[in-house]
Amino acid sequence: MPKPAKIDLRVSATADAQPSSQMVRVWDLVVRSFHWALALSFVTAWFTSHSSEVLHHLAGYAAAALVVMRLLWGVVGTPYARFSQFVCDPATVLRYLSAILSGREARYIGHNPAGGAMVVVLMAAMGSTALTGWLMTTDAYFGVSWVETAHSLSAHGLLVLVLFHIGGVALASFRHRENLVRAMITGRKRKAEPADIA
Repeated sequence: MPKPAKIDLRVSATADAQPSSQMVRVWDLVVRSFHWALALSFVTAWFTSHSSEVLHHLAGYAAAALVVMRLLWGVVGTPYARFSQFVCDPATVLRYLSAILSGREARYIGHNPAGGAMVVVLMAAMGSTALTGWLMTTDAYFGVSWVETAHSLSAHGLLVLVLFHIGGVALASFRHRENLVRAMITGRKRKAEPADIA
């Protein structure tokens, strides 16, 4: 009797795949709380940069604390929260981006390779913005032009990254027929289909 053919879980999702009605828990409460609290911190810091120094500083400190917490949770947290689950090498990320351009990218239950890269880059940019912002409040670096420039560039770069992140979420939601914003609220996503990557 011949052996059954092995299913390659890395095959791209097809457009006519029937979505499953069953849901699985993916994002834990820590990941979801971090995501929305960091978004709130960024929005607050952005809109108070010229109107409320106290709120601006508090939002920056909150963002820095959240990034540190997420770094720890990325090591000891639940499976889909761990960096080992979603941080890929650059070649894998580039292959995934190429697959997006050809409309053949696979659906991932956790972060896809591009999303995982964006998580790392966003946290690095947020950390850089918070660090340079804090330096501007110290006696040693208060009024130093290169620190102010670095803070401004970090903040504006972070805004660009956030816009790319929103665009990526919208594209993945459309391509894979699932509401990723809702998933980051409820923590649940449609379970893996045969062509998906769990």
